[in-house]
Amino acid sequence: MTKGGARILVVDDEIEIVRALQRSLAAHGFEVFTAHSGEEALEAVAHYRPDVMVLDLGLPGISGLDVCREVRAQSNLPIIVLSVKDTERDKVLALDLGADDYVSKPFGVNEVLARIRVALRHSAQVESGTEPVYTAGPLSVDFAHRQVLLNGQEVKLTPTEYDLLKALIKNRGKILTRQMLLTQVWGTGYGAESHYLHVYVGQLRRKIEPDPAHPRFILTISGVGYRFNADD
Repeated sequence: MTKGGARILVVDDEIEIVRALQRSLAAHGFEVFTAHSGEEALEAVAHYRPDVMVLDLGLPGISGLDVCREVRAQSNLPIIVLSVKDTERDKVLALDLGADDYVSKPFGVNEVLARIRVALRHSAQVESGTEPVYTAGPLSVDFAHRQVLLNGQEVKLTPTEYDLLKALIKNRGKILTRQMLLTQVWGTGYGAESHYLHVYVGQLRRKIEPDPAHPRFILTISGVGYRFNADD
């Protein structure tokens, strides 16, 4: 793993390909995670919450197509398929199962980088409902690069804090119940752990609120949940 910008999960059982992509992506500022089987891929998606998955179809164990199917059933994670399979049928099947893009092996690293950048821009627009960079007063969030600025200074967020902020901004102006936020950020198995939410909202406020004691952005709706205040 290399720490940097957007998180990319590379899934391939060919070690040389994984290493080559890992080096190139890290050199371009991405945070890179790797997996070598279908089972590892599903675990990595749940644990690391990547922004894009680069997925080989020919994996040992659970196939790449099954990984694609399972991931798409649970999230809108952008999936770029890599495979030596280059028939129209394989491409159509992968895309029908939810893949967003398809690159055939052998491939150029620059092509993969370009596809990743496109996927990040598209995902940012879909998730935020606006342009890839969202601004509210002194707060600026670049969804394509997972960068948060307050008064022009970068704010370091943990992956969970970032996912929480993204969920709030995505639904800005709307009241989100505790269960809705827990499900969106932690998953369907966390509907009752409201203490998680209380702790992370407090942490996030201390990092992005000009005055955490009197929140401007993350408002508490007593007895219900929270709302992101989009008013300037």
